[in-house]
This record gives sequence, structure tokens and C-alpha cells, in this order.
Amino acid sequence: MNLIQFIVAVIATMCFSILFQAPPRHYVFCGLVGGVGWTVYLIASQLGGSQALACFLSALVITTLARLSSVWRKTPSTVFLIAGIFPLVPGAGIYFTAYSLFAGDYSQAAAKGMETLIIAGTLSLGILFGSAVPQAVFQWICRLRPPK
Repeated sequence: MNLIQFIVAVIATMCFSILFQAPPRHYVFCGLVGGVGWTVYLIASQLGGSQALACFLSALVITTLARLSSVWRKTPSTVFLIAGIFPLVPGAGIYFTAYSLFAGDYSQAAAKGMETLIIAGTLSLGILFGSAVPQAVFQWICRLRPPK
């Protein structure tokens, strides 16, 4: 089941990369970053972690992979980061919050809204912590790969 979700996340992220107008030579890497991030989210959720913890760990991994890909592919990390975070964005939470507001169910809207804010906040913290690592570390790691 996780393999199917990984493949779907890779394809969805690649499609978002097309909409995001990422350079075509980076579609596969964007897809892999998104697929790995989604897999980390699934594994953390299945191991009993909260949704917020799973989102945080996944965003941290996505940011790290985006920064590694940016050094390796000589492209800004935002190309990989924005596309890679796509599977985790709480779009359904935002929709259900607005739906509950318009339907007059304010308690459900508040609950969904708070859940969505927590997820968005943990995604932001994961990106922040992943961005705190100095760029020289990623350049050093990429230099360790075997020559072609």
C-alpha cells in the first residue's frame, strides 16, 4: 500500500511541477522529493506519531532533500521545496473549515481550522529547521558522491 501511495505522490508532485513551471529536467527530482516526503509522513503516522509530528518530520526531510537536490542539480532549492511540499499541504482542511463556516457549524469550523493551522505551522517549522543547516554542509555531502 505504501508503494502505491509513493508512486501516486511522485506522479502528483511531478504534475504540480509542470503547473509550477519548473524546468522539465527537474520533474523527476521534484517528484522524488515529494514521494519521499509523503512516505515519511505515512511511516511516522503509522508508527503512532501525531499528524503534527508526521508533518514536521516530513517537511524536515523534504527541505533536506530539496537542499541536496539544489546543490547537486545547481538549481534554487525552492524549485524542489515548493513542489515537494505539495502532497502535505492541508487543502482539504481549508476547504472543510470554509464549508463548516458557510454551513453555520462554527464548532466544527473552529476544530478544522485549528487542525489546519497546526499542520501548516508544523510544516513551516520543519522547513525552518531544515533551512537552518548551513549550505556548506550540503555542498560537502554532494562532493562525497563518486565521480562520473
